[in-house]
Amino acid sequence: MPEAVLQAMHRASPNIYGTELVELANSLYPDLQKVACTSGDAVIYIGNGHSAWEASLTNTLSRGDTVLAIVTGRFTLGWIDIAEAIGINVEAMDFGSDSTVDGDRLRQTLDDDKSHRYKAVLMVQTDTASSVNNDVLAVRSALDAVDHPALLMVDCIASLGCEEYRMDDWGVDVTVAACQKGLMTPAGLSFTFIGDKAWQAHAKADLKTAYWDWDRRVNGKIFYQKFCGTPPTHHLFGLRTALDILFEEGLDNVWQRHRNLARVVWACVDQWATDGDVRCNIKNIDNRSVAVTTVQTGTMDADRLRQWCEQQYGVILGVGLALEDVYADMPANLFRIGHMGHLNVPMLMGTLVAIDAGFKALDYPHGSGALEHASRTIANLSAA
Repeated sequence: MPEAVLQAMHRASPNIYGTELVELANSLYPDLQKVACTSGDAVIYIGNGHSAWEASLTNTLSRGDTVLAIVTGRFTLGWIDIAEAIGINVEAMDFGSDSTVDGDRLRQTLDDDKSHRYKAVLMVQTDTASSVNNDVLAVRSALDAVDHPALLMVDCIASLGCEEYRMDDWGVDVTVAACQKGLMTPAGLSFTFIGDKAWQAHAKADLKTAYWDWDRRVNGKIFYQKFCGTPPTHHLFGLRTALDILFEEGLDNVWQRHRNLARVVWACVDQWATDGDVRCNIKNIDNRSVAVTTVQTGTMDADRLRQWCEQQYGVILGVGLALEDVYADMPANLFRIGHMGHLNVPMLMGTLVAIDAGFKALDYPHGSGALEHASRTIANLSAA
């Protein structure tokens, strides 16, 4: 998170009924729409990404409805848990821990649903456990190919502001996101973006509750109703500054920066993979997320490496999120490198140096010259 975002939040509590806060909050909605590339209404919730999952379901579905959930890691499973807890039937299509959606298989499943039992298809763009990047447009194409009316709901919690995403152009009906990753603001806000077809479903949904209800928040007559109570004042100040920083760089430039930095990470990890058991969890480079990279370490203790990096250099690597308890053939030893949000080359290279030093200090087998490959990638991208 940029220092400017934290500084924006470091201020006295404002008058929650005053003009300044109302104008600031109202300025956020059109800019959030720009980030998601949509004209659909944006809603801000006080909560983490799980809250947006629940809001997306309660506003569009009814008890006993069935949804199809695309699983490519761990995070759709969390969405499934919430759906089942509120009375929605879920059928999961699991594509494994290291691959993306198979469009042909999905299309056949949708075609077989002649009675249109599936009211929605749930998917994540980036699964932060597996670090796969799913092709949202391919899923939309599968729905259109068989003229299936299900809503397309996409979790962009780990990808919004990092990965290219075009809600309207790609035919997404509901987008869920949060502030703490690509939007560079401390965790505490989540968002839903609402397409026209989702509003139509909202009119018939019987799971709506007062707190999550889109209508109260979008069409409420007073500012207080946008947040169903007291607004998250300081998060709004931070988010305003984060969006300003993002637009100053330019959204296309932000996406390109994430693509470039991801290639630096992959060049390094793929070189480590030339000796020993270290490798990217996602083999196909076209299916890798530009926001996060999950690294397998085989028989080597990834937690020991994480502890070494934190204790020696204060570099905190992501935990493996226990994919092995979902996939029997998935190795238990994983760590993750986040390369999202407020990030540049010196910051990223410092992280890669710490990991490389950790491999050496712990005598973990790994390919040599990884940092050279990373720096060469930087040079080539700079010259392009």
